[in-house]
Amino acid sequence: MTKKKESLPELVERSRRIVRRLKRAYPGPGTALLHTNPFELLIATILSAQCTDQRVNIVTRELFQTYRTPADFARVPQNVLEKAIHSTGFFRAKAKNIIGCCRRLVEVHAGKVPETMEELTALPGVGRKTANVVLGNAFGQAAGVVVDTHVARLSGRFGFSRAKTPEKIEENLMALISKKDWIVFPHLMILHGRAVCKARSPECASCVVSADCPSSLA
Repeated sequence: MTKKKESLPELVERSRRIVRRLKRAYPGPGTALLHTNPFELLIATILSAQCTDQRVNIVTRELFQTYRTPADFARVPQNVLEKAIHSTGFFRAKAKNIIGCCRRLVEVHAGKVPETMEELTALPGVGRKTANVVLGNAFGQAAGVVVDTHVARLSGRFGFSRAKTPEKIEENLMALISKKDWIVFPHLMILHGRAVCKARSPECASCVVSADCPSSLA
C-alpha cells in the first residue's frame, strides 16, 4: 500500500512533536563552545568549521588568555596565529579570516560584536551559520536556524527537508519549526545526532522520536 503523502500542516505538527520529545530527552541544551562573551563565541565558531567543539575548546583555552580583544587579534602576525590554531585544521584560512574579522570589528564597530545578521555576515569569515550561532547564543536573537552536518542529516531523515544546501535546509526548517525554538532546535538535533541518530548506525530501537520518524528502522 502506498503511504499517503504528508500535508504541510501534518508535517508541521509532526515536526513539533519531535521537538517536544527531544526537549524532554535533552533538557537545557546549549552550545558546547566555551566562551565568556559574544566576541569569544564569534572566534570559537569561526574555528569550529571542520573541527570538533572539544578541539576548539582546547585551543581557545590558551588562545583567549593570550588574545582577549579584537584589537589583540588584529595586531597578531598571521603566521603566529596560524601556529596557535594549527590543530583546528584549515589554519591558514581561519587565521586570515580571524585577523580580517577583528580588524573590521575595530575599524567599523568600535571593537564590539554587531547584533544584526547583515553586519555579522559582512565580517570576513562569517557566514550565515556563524552569525546564527552568535545571534542566538550570545544575544538571544532568533534570526534563523543553525544548520550544521548533524542538523542537515537529521532533517533529511526526519523528512523535514530534501534540500542539499544549508541555506535551503534552513529555509525549510524556518517554515516548520516554531520561531521560539529556532535557537534550541539545532542543539537538540546535534545532541540527538551524536547520541542516537548517528551517521552510520542510527539507534532507532532506542530513539525517543522513532514513532514520528519516516526513516526509523525500529
